[in-house]
Amino acid sequence: MAFQTCLFFFCLLTLQSYHILSIEAATATKLYIVYLGERKHENPKHVTDSHHDLLTSLFGSEMDTLDSIVYSYKHGFSGFAAMLTEEQAERLAESSDVISVQLSRNYELQTTRSWDFLGLQYDHPTQLLEKSNYGDDIIIGIVDTGIWPESKSFNDDGYGPIPSRWKGVCQVGDAFGPANCTRKIIGARYYSAGIDPAELEKDFLSPRDFNGHGTITASVAAGSIVHGANFHSLAAGVARGGAPRARLAVYKAVWGSARGTGAANSATVLAAIDDAIHDGVDVLSLSLIVPHEDSFGALHAVAKGVTVVYAGGNTGPTAQTVANTAPWVITVAASTIDRAFPTSIRLGNNRVLVGQSIFYNSTYGSGKFWPLLYGGSSPEVAVDLTQTVEGQGVLSPKVAWFSSRGPALLFPGVLKVRTTSNVNGYGMPIQAESLPRKIADPFDFGGGQIDPNRAANPGLVYDIDPQEYYKFFNCTAGQFSICAQVLEPVYNLNLPAISVPDLIAAKTIRRTVTNVGKADAVYKASIESPPGVQVTVEPSTLVLNASAKVHSFEVTFMAIHKLQGNYVFGSLTWSDGEGHVVRIPIAVRVVIQESYADVA
Repeated sequence: MAFQTCLFFFCLLTLQSYHILSIEAATATKLYIVYLGERKHENPKHVTDSHHDLLTSLFGSEMDTLDSIVYSYKHGFSGFAAMLTEEQAERLAESSDVISVQLSRNYELQTTRSWDFLGLQYDHPTQLLEKSNYGDDIIIGIVDTGIWPESKSFNDDGYGPIPSRWKGVCQVGDAFGPANCTRKIIGARYYSAGIDPAELEKDFLSPRDFNGHGTITASVAAGSIVHGANFHSLAAGVARGGAPRARLAVYKAVWGSARGTGAANSATVLAAIDDAIHDGVDVLSLSLIVPHEDSFGALHAVAKGVTVVYAGGNTGPTAQTVANTAPWVITVAASTIDRAFPTSIRLGNNRVLVGQSIFYNSTYGSGKFWPLLYGGSSPEVAVDLTQTVEGQGVLSPKVAWFSSRGPALLFPGVLKVRTTSNVNGYGMPIQAESLPRKIADPFDFGGGQIDPNRAANPGLVYDIDPQEYYKFFNCTAGQFSICAQVLEPVYNLNLPAISVPDLIAAKTIRRTVTNVGKADAVYKASIESPPGVQVTVEPSTLVLNASAKVHSFEVTFMAIHKLQGNYVFGSLTWSDGEGHVVRIPIAVRVVIQESYADVA
């Protein structure tokens, strides 16, 4: 009897505990992103008021609304981040005013010669950099871990007044005052709401950079010219960004370690993008891995004339790891440059092994590097000090080992032009750092190594109206102007690449080019067909003049062999015989039935 009584009370206690846990789960709140599409009001206050009205209709209390809302997105697009229960989120998602409701996701973060290697020599009078006045008055927004304003890379000597179109602010805080915003760093904001308190405790509650990642990315993009930069006499040269006269706008949305699960999230990054659109940036750089559900923020930025650049990721060399593959953003891969730091190890048998290292001192002590074996300390092995080697002696570029690879899992019909020549400076194919070693393909390098000087005079461009992207945007059809009634296949977007992930029968894809070169021009097509695929172009000659600057053509693909296979690669090139060579990569996979179409 005693046992039965104990069992009864145990079961009762278990049921009560389960009931309590169920209640706690139902009432637990999480951070959600509620996306409403385009703004319905020009006045940002009216947009915010509409967010409050929507939430108040859900809560029944204006006070609860104010306690719940974390960010209101009111400049570039309409939406908000709010603390909601799962039930409240589901009820909001049913509203006819709401496009999507998603949990806020955690984000991940992903030199003195790089720009010279790409052809942007700062002292070369005939090149793009000087012709563009080094990017003078271009405003680059950096969404990252903040900035260390005292760095020489952000010196504002010789800068003129801040551009009058700038509408941003200088938000002060811990160790960051008004004087830290200059004619170089013209604005700074930070976004701490929704961040794990443990990450905030490690950091400055201000735009100041604790981690260092944001300072690096800002200096790479727009660092001022710093002469005599070196690391213990290694890599000596002029340090600078790609556009050294550009202005910087800093948006700190990543905190603390920058790697913890609470260091950055959708809510903070979308708030930064929203403010950057309002502030007037020309370019927005985010070295972050962004969940595809949040790519609408970048879409609205692009629609308003902002160029958005994302990192492709550092999770290579495995296939299908590339991130940030939305077609409206530029996705950047990583490659080597023509500089190396060889260190030789001489063994007792006089064999010399050469590898890469930064070993600059044969002694050790406080604050010094600690090599595995000190030079001259063993009669059997000696380590030579590292040297800097650059130029023709270094095979480059190679796609970096860690650089993420395609194809894109979410958008297989999009072949990202991540980086535009497919050969190196000596006319040899670009290599990929991987096992086994191989010649890189478009899933490694996208469109190839960027050539800024030739990009300034391309001859033809594959232009696209941002409204075209909405044909690809998947939301409730018919309710919002942003949504397409019938979604177009992704491969029909007018992108400078073609990817066909499911070639079963003959397929025809349309592209349109715009002449931005000499008014009268004739371009002829040449095709490198992917193995096993027949490719035809119609017309194969484009005749352009002042009254016909835009010309469309069709590319038809047909499998020669009906065999299930992997992706194969080719290219389509338009040439005018006068120096303009416009090449786009092609990736095709033949499938024998629909069920195989999404299998890599």
